[in-house]
Amino acid sequence: MSEIKRPLEGIKVVELATFIAAPCCARYLADLGAEVIKVEATGGDPLRFTAVNEGRPQDYREDTTYTLENANKKCIALNTKTPAGREALEKLIAEADIFITNWRQNPLKKAGLDYETLHEKYPALVYGFVSGYGEKGPDKDLPGFDYTAFFARGGVLGTLFDKESVPMLTIPGFGDHQVGIYLAAGILGALYRAKTCGQGDRVVVSLFHTAIWDVSLMLQASQYGDVSSQYPISRRQIANPLTVAHKTKDNKWLQIAMPQYNRHYPIFMTAAGHPELADDPRFYPQTNLQANLDEFYAFMVELMATRTLDEWCALMDANDLPYAIAQTWDQLLVDKQAWASGCFYEMEYETGNKRTMVRTPVVFEETPEAPYNRGPYLGEQTEEILKNLGYTDEQVAAMIAAGDAAQFSA
Repeated sequence: MSEIKRPLEGIKVVELATFIAAPCCARYLADLGAEVIKVEATGGDPLRFTAVNEGRPQDYREDTTYTLENANKKCIALNTKTPAGREALEKLIAEADIFITNWRQNPLKKAGLDYETLHEKYPALVYGFVSGYGEKGPDKDLPGFDYTAFFARGGVLGTLFDKESVPMLTIPGFGDHQVGIYLAAGILGALYRAKTCGQGDRVVVSLFHTAIWDVSLMLQASQYGDVSSQYPISRRQIANPLTVAHKTKDNKWLQIAMPQYNRHYPIFMTAAGHPELADDPRFYPQTNLQANLDEFYAFMVELMATRTLDEWCALMDANDLPYAIAQTWDQLLVDKQAWASGCFYEMEYETGNKRTMVRTPVVFEETPEAPYNRGPYLGEQTEEILKNLGYTDEQVAAMIAAGDAAQFSA
């Protein structure tokens, strides 16, 4: 029996992108077996220099953030503003099945890297494009970041917090990673068509649209005007208080998840030692509860404070009631389920340090698990890639000497 290969072995991807969303997409395609060549400016992707923001040392030998988004890739450093650098990029694209970028549209057109230009030259090329706000409309050329296009403009930051508090703290990569996986899904569909009928396509995913999709269930419900859908709202106004996190006796947070209120409420009340409330008409069924939300929420606060986190977990388990501990990152890094299900990988860096890295979340049964090679150093494979394009040793050396390209050196 022949060895099972990863799905995209033999597929070539050229990535001309920075930061997280588009590189995340290309990293996933690399996990699937594609040869991914990351084209960076000779000064490097800005993501290489975000260590201070993340509270880690600035050391190219141990860059967990860059590796997360760029594992299993090769890197060529080119000055695409010079004729020689631009020519090398063109040769890479000519050999590619997929081109991924997050440059804004005007610079792409100026450089001759827009979809229309490349599609005319390479009709079967699949063109993946990450945008802040989409490719049409008055704001299509605005710079888009996770913090702005996704969290703020996309309706996440302004809604998903208790209105008696302040907007939640955002973290980088939250929306970017969703965009990256969505873009990969679209690219794979376009690639199938390209390979079966020779016709490429442009696949566009924006941070803005992705955020709207993420909040769409309650966004749509908000049109009906009920107080329980008018976010931001107070926790006391949530239509189902059995779907929010509550503080336990030992000041830990337990997320209850009982969306089927009428089914779960009697079981929970009885298990919690209050069988007399199991059919109390103030709180049951859920339609009656809506007029008494404040009273029930106050009761839940007092009730949850009567037991420790461990005691509540034991009670929930004994009665098959859904819940989860609101874990901190320290807890998550040692979560046995996360390790058992392949979420993590321990990587040893050239510094000698071992760090826990996160794998992409798609798992196959038969396909071999992807390796987890660190992200390439800036220009680490420049010479190799140029030679594979047909450049001689002398031509490569001349390009590096002229600043058209850069090769990594420790």
